[in-house]
Amino acid sequence: MDIALLVGLIGAFGSVVAMLTLEGSSVTSIILPAPMIMVLGATIAVSFGSGTLSDFLVAMKSISTAFRGKVEKPTAVIDQLVGIAEKARREGLLSLESDAAEAKDPFLKNALQNVADGVGEEELRTLLDDEIATKDRVGKASARWFKMAGGYAPTIGIIGTVISLTHVLANLSDPGHLGPMIASAFVATLWGLLSANFIWLPIGDRLSRVTELETQRRQMILEAVLAVQAGAGPRLLSERLQAMIPNQPKPKDKDLAKAA
Repeated sequence: MDIALLVGLIGAFGSVVAMLTLEGSSVTSIILPAPMIMVLGATIAVSFGSGTLSDFLVAMKSISTAFRGKVEKPTAVIDQLVGIAEKARREGLLSLESDAAEAKDPFLKNALQNVADGVGEEELRTLLDDEIATKDRVGKASARWFKMAGGYAPTIGIIGTVISLTHVLANLSDPGHLGPMIASAFVATLWGLLSANFIWLPIGDRLSRVTELETQRRQMILEAVLAVQAGAGPRLLSERLQAMIPNQPKPKDKDLAKAA
C-alpha cells in the first residue's frame, strides 16, 4: 500500500486545523452543513452531468486505487522477467505455461500464456499493445473526472457565497447577525477552494501518476516477453530492461553475470 496520498491529505487538512487553532478560531467555524452540501453536492452533480454514467462509475471505483494503489518496483519486475527468460532458455517456451498459471498479474499471465500457446510475434504485440492502450485510457478517464471536479469546485463555491450574500442583503434590518451571516457566506468559497485543491485535484493527479507507472510497467513486460519469445538471453534482457527505467543506475558487472 502506497500511503503518499493519504499522508498528503492529512497534512493538508492538518495545516488548516493548525492555522485555525493558532488564530484562536475553531474547526467548527468552517464545518457548516449548508455550504458544504452546496459545494460538494453540486460539484459531484455537475461532474456527473459532464460525462457519462460509465465515466462516473469507473471514477468511483478508482478511488481505492488512488489511496491504496501500489505499483511494483521496476527492479522487482526485472528480476521476475529475467528469471522467466532463464527458464525459457533452459526448458523451452512451453515451460512458460506453468509461469503463466502462477503469475498474479493478469497482464503478465496473458502474455506468457500466449507465448506458450505459440502466438506469433506480430499478433502478440498487437494483442498486448491493445490491452495496454485500453487500460491506459480507463486510468486517464478516471483521473480526468476528478480533475474536472477540481475545475468546477471553486466556481461553485463562489456561487454558494453569492447565494448566501443575497440572503445577507435581505436581512440588513438585523445588524446584530450580519457578521456571522457574512462569515458563513464565505465558507462556501473556502470549501470550493479546499475541495478542489485538497481532494479532487490531488486524487486526479495521483490517478494520472499511477496510470503512467502501470503503463510503463506493462510496456516493460511486453518488450521482455517478446524478447524471450525471440530467444534473447537473460543478460541482454536485463540490460535492455534496465535501460527502460528512468534515472536507473547501470547494473554492475557482477549483477549482469548472475543474469547471464
